[in-house]
Amino acid sequence: MMDLLAKSPFDLAKEPKVVILADWLPPDFGAVGQYMQMRARALAEQGHDVTLIGLSSTGRETRSETRGKGRLTEQRLMASPVPRTSLLRRLLWTIWTNLRLVAASFRSLRTADAILFTGSPPFLIHVLAPLRFLWRGRLVYRITDFHPECLIAARDRPSWALRLLLSVTNFWRRRIDAFEVLGIDQRRRLRQTGVPEARMTLVRDGSPVVFAGHEQAEPLPQPLAGTVVLLYSGNYGVAHEVETVVEGYERHHRLGSGRVHLWLSATGGGADEVAARLGRRGLPFHRSAPVALERLAGLLLTPDAHLVTLKDAFVGFVMPSKIYACVDSGRPILFVGSADSDVDLIARSGRRDYWHVMCGDVAGFAAALEGIAEAARPRS
Repeated sequence: MMDLLAKSPFDLAKEPKVVILADWLPPDFGAVGQYMQMRARALAEQGHDVTLIGLSSTGRETRSETRGKGRLTEQRLMASPVPRTSLLRRLLWTIWTNLRLVAASFRSLRTADAILFTGSPPFLIHVLAPLRFLWRGRLVYRITDFHPECLIAARDRPSWALRLLLSVTNFWRRRIDAFEVLGIDQRRRLRQTGVPEARMTLVRDGSPVVFAGHEQAEPLPQPLAGTVVLLYSGNYGVAHEVETVVEGYERHHRLGSGRVHLWLSATGGGADEVAARLGRRGLPFHRSAPVALERLAGLLLTPDAHLVTLKDAFVGFVMPSKIYACVDSGRPILFVGSADSDVDLIARSGRRDYWHVMCGDVAGFAAALEGIAEAARPRS
């Protein structure tokens, strides 16, 4: 993680005081919040005075501590879960949450030397950028997921309202001081919006857990005993490929050896859809809730291989951060998605136990499962 932070655009001499805005902070589940908490702690240890403001499902809380050469203050705002059943309710939740985050951090924002915000919650740029004249420090946008591009990519035909929102968003993007991108594919996308390359810095997430060699694998769920286990962990949402996985998995079980069984330790609409479709077809799989961060290393050591997916329409707009921990776990990886995604670049680098399948290649997915089954390590 420190190697990644060394590439960060924050200068301790010029920007000692940093404010970071994020969404759900641990122990609530949220990849962006996990990474921003890690980022805040590491910056504090380097000597920055860091204030991290995020959301919590358990209550409002503010706590401060000395970390290394600096200081970290975490401010949590009580928030209700994101309403995922209605686009209008989700939009209203986002607007209200963004206003609350800015209001709660207003005094800190006014005195900060640098402000780092992310793509979660979405559209925070529409509050921070218009108020740019109030902030004395640089405004740095860490592109996590692109919005509204993700909304557009999820639809067969974008509405005029979304196209208008995209134009307004790009207007404000061109007025942000600096950007952190998670991958080369994101840098390409951002450049297409008119943001100069000189304002972009590549700062990858890295793994949220460290594999030191003494971690114990999580117990294998009993329904998976005696099988070759393919694990999908974390968020399985609208950006992640479903069709190829379901059809290829069925082909493996109907026409192939059927040795590989899917473990969904996942949340999200994609996980719900995969589980429902596999259940209707009578195909074996196991589903459980995502584990807490302190158990993640053990979970990632448990399966025979990891599954990572990304729809073609979301390449460069979404970067599945789980790829870093999957790579560091040392387990084989099966990626369903485009070679234009940085997921393929990261997973392929220096690895032999890697299977890559393009979206729509059902036969290729089934063949990859057979390869994983043949390469599976014997279990004691």
